[in-house]
Amino acid sequence: MKTFHIRFYENRRIYFAISLGLMAIGLIFNIIFGTQLDIQFTGGALIKYSYTGDIDQEKVQDIVQATTSKPVTVNINEDVKSADDGKSLNNVSISFSGTESLTVEHQQAVAAALEKEYPSANFAVVESSSVNPVMGRDFFLKCLLSVLVAALLLIVYIAFRFKKIGGASAGTMAIIALLHDVAMVYFTFVIFRMPINDNFIAVVLTILGYSLNDTIIIYDRIRENRKLMGPKADYGTLVDTSINQTLTRSLYTAGCTFAAIAVVYIVSVMYNLDSVQTFALPMMVGIVTGCYSSVCVAGPLYVMWQKHKQQKKQQAVASR
Repeated sequence: MKTFHIRFYENRRIYFAISLGLMAIGLIFNIIFGTQLDIQFTGGALIKYSYTGDIDQEKVQDIVQATTSKPVTVNINEDVKSADDGKSLNNVSISFSGTESLTVEHQQAVAAALEKEYPSANFAVVESSSVNPVMGRDFFLKCLLSVLVAALLLIVYIAFRFKKIGGASAGTMAIIALLHDVAMVYFTFVIFRMPINDNFIAVVLTILGYSLNDTIIIYDRIRENRKLMGPKADYGTLVDTSINQTLTRSLYTAGCTFAAIAVVYIVSVMYNLDSVQTFALPMMVGIVTGCYSSVCVAGPLYVMWQKHKQQKKQQAVASR
């Protein structure tokens, strides 16, 4: 297996600049477009119709708003493959956000208004759902809590497993790298104008485990090399050696996983499966950034912290 000779610690400023630059781009998009929360978290109602022919998205939105006097978001998906017979269908999703659920009378009024404007479209209800705002908020808070608990447990796990190489600091730097990955996944949702829903939480939890696996492999090699190189070995040399020894494995693992998720994404695009696309695309980004943060962020940050501790000890000894 090929061994690289890349100076990760020496080039840390380049890697940090790349990460900060990508985050800055994400923040700019976030300021311009804002964050969209799905009705799963905000509460509201969703009606999905199948139809034939052509309809205009803005006109449908105006019709529904005039009929219900409620804020509404309309999305049109064309050539969606049916799960029953494989035929292509056109779907229009109408989302209502707010504290009040959509009454049966409102639904009937919307259907009548659409049929009047497009009499040959053959509108048929595919899906109808309603989420209470309180339940949506509680679900969102529980999802955030699950991510927080997962992060805390990861710190505890790393602190105990790698206590011989500074477990607490190693765990903290690993979590910083994981927060980097979570931010990249979040900005992916923002840039591609995908609403934050349960897919976001699923991707985040998956990336937490995936990225941490890479980081733990590197920490494990650091622990082994600490025994071989001795306690007086320079931390920069120690970490660079360990990362280079595991780099091929990290790249192969990330590449295989990325290829598998890319196939899922391509199929979802071919069949217009939005729910799969909003999972697969952020997952691909998370896989790349997870590998990057484990190699280029967590390791150099760990070295910086250990060198900082050494300097403090030396200053304390010199002051005596």
